[in-house]
Amino acid sequence: MDLAEGKDEVQVQPQIYHERQKLQFCLLHALNNLFQENDSFSRVELNNIAEKLEIDDPNKQKWSPLSVIFKPHYNKVSGNYDVNVLMATLESRKKKVVWHDRRNGASSIDLDGESLMGIMLNTSVKKYRGLWNGRHWLALRNIDGLWYNLDSHLTAPLCFEDKQQLVSFVDDIVSQGGEVFLVLHDKLQL
Repeated sequence: MDLAEGKDEVQVQPQIYHERQKLQFCLLHALNNLFQENDSFSRVELNNIAEKLEIDDPNKQKWSPLSVIFKPHYNKVSGNYDVNVLMATLESRKKKVVWHDRRNGASSIDLDGESLMGIMLNTSVKKYRGLWNGRHWLALRNIDGLWYNLDSHLTAPLCFEDKQQLVSFVDDIVSQGGEVFLVLHDKLQL
């Protein structure tokens, strides 16, 4: 449309990449959602990182028949990766991960900081009427000036109305036992 004639500008919605949940590969989906790219990370890559963490661990667990499936940093069949895999994976992409001190509210996060790539949350989940308790990874990211919840449990990305809604969401996650990890661009990349 011609803005000189006073006609309205057409609002173009950004194209947002969003992977949906499969098994317990929520960390894989959250990382791909954070990086906004299909196959930015793969199951093989995360498994290899988890295996390397196990090999490098000075306090290795003794082998048992269950060790074939239940590894220290992940489940070989279904995923369910831990924070060590998150940190090692992001460091391999020249990102820095900072565990946000839960005693400081989400309002202490500089949401406009140039170094902030996004936020990874690790939430507590209960399924099957509380019979199974577990953890779930999800990503939050600023895309074209708007913050989105890119949770793989959602059918589509959810745009926060404003930063206060985002802060309230993160504070609510923390109040329910969630953990907050800030993903920062490496200073060498800026």
